[in-house]
Amino acid sequence: MSELPPDHNADDQPDPLDPFDEIIAEETDRDPDLAVIEAGSRTLRTQGGPPDADIPTRPADPEVDKALREVETELATRWGETKLEPSVSRIAALMDVLGEPQRSYPSIHITGTNGKTSTARMIEALLGAFELRTGRYTSPHVQSITERISLDGAPIAPERFIETYQDIKPYVEMVDASQEYRLSFFEVLTGMAYAAFADAPADVAVVEVGMGGSWDATNVIDGDVAVVTPIDLDHTDRLGSTHAEIATEKAGIIKQGATVIMAQQPVDAAQVLLKKAVEADATVAREGLEFGVVERQVAVGGQLVTLRGLGGEYPEVYLPLHGAHQAHNAAVALAAVEAFFGVGAQRADALELDTVRKAFAAVASPGRLEVVRRSPTVVLDAAHNPAGARAAAEAIGEAFQFSRLIGVVGASGDKNVRGLLEAFEPVFAEVVVTQNSSHRAMDADELAGIAVEVFGEERVQVEPRLPDALEAAITLAEEEGEFAGGGVLVTGSVITVGEARLLLGRG
Repeated sequence: MSELPPDHNADDQPDPLDPFDEIIAEETDRDPDLAVIEAGSRTLRTQGGPPDADIPTRPADPEVDKALREVETELATRWGETKLEPSVSRIAALMDVLGEPQRSYPSIHITGTNGKTSTARMIEALLGAFELRTGRYTSPHVQSITERISLDGAPIAPERFIETYQDIKPYVEMVDASQEYRLSFFEVLTGMAYAAFADAPADVAVVEVGMGGSWDATNVIDGDVAVVTPIDLDHTDRLGSTHAEIATEKAGIIKQGATVIMAQQPVDAAQVLLKKAVEADATVAREGLEFGVVERQVAVGGQLVTLRGLGGEYPEVYLPLHGAHQAHNAAVALAAVEAFFGVGAQRADALELDTVRKAFAAVASPGRLEVVRRSPTVVLDAAHNPAGARAAAEAIGEAFQFSRLIGVVGASGDKNVRGLLEAFEPVFAEVVVTQNSSHRAMDADELAGIAVEVFGEERVQVEPRLPDALEAAITLAEEEGEFAGGGVLVTGSVITVGEARLLLGRG
């Protein structure tokens, strides 16, 4: 186990390490069709911390809390995030009447299937450490709707959230009256975020797509940097049933002349993304080729990583998040910020090492393998699809060394629940199935039927109420005794994790 790294000067960096050459060798053993696409693209090769990010609670002032609830109630009357009409016409109309606030600052736009929010938080931390004022827009929220819009690394204050909504409400109603469909919940929040960033004013916006890319409401910005985190199968009813089809939608955020930071992808998804980059005359940097993770080891409370960026190597960077997937997210975030600052294009030098270390050491990502209780240890992770579940299962085995792990799973009915459960089956001794308060939640008995097929009847317990499920799981984890190393992982949905977080006294 490694402790927090000591301070180092930039000139302490070692010579390039052979492991990165091995990564390159592995990554270049790919479908030959990619070579044709890449021949027409320009690849980016180098020439030579925020405040506490914890989740906000309800406002202490009763009047402010009442006003926030009224806004939440009004937003809830609109189409939810799962009901979509694939078009940016309504949000474009809103931006027009608001005076195009999204044009008043540069932006980094993030799409992908998994890792978007964590990557956005890392990018935000890095930009903030270099003294830029940031606006971050992410979704969904874990506990409070105000989490979605952040300024300077912290969620927008409830009073400002309310004020922003009231400011744009007349324009929202104007657009509602002129369109076939009213603006959706997500479209209104997107408009609020862009307006809030312009009003701040933000030096740069870090924006996560809601779903897909091409017709996502966030796609009225022209991101200077387009980030694509790993693509996998999710939202297949809306985005397509193959990696290539999903990548086609997500490639829609790649704008003319942008820089594309591309995480490791399935070959068919990479083909689509690179083809789009060629069409847009975009510069491309690919994980495993132009940047990547050179080395990582488990450390107290997270991991110690050496990253290869576009401008060189960044050794001994402490990241207080668990799992190989978070190390890869860190590499993507670092490359995105380097690209934003022109590293590898306009300038050859790397970013200042101590500043990078300071930024990553301050990163938080609530609900992503987050420990919220000890004795027994209770961990929350918002994995909601098979790829996310596989990453969480691998990471929890590496970071926690539980002798007996009990799962609490509450999932949405529109997800690949069987795939999610199968990913966790090797690491869960038993599973308590439950349901959250969302109308999208899968019925606990229906979920139990699938769980029995995956785990066997003797390993499945059903507790429809989440408080009862948590209590049952903690009891099961304690059965081996106080010092036996039992633990609980609550997962399956961001909503399940958020509700569990409240029940366990966080926020």
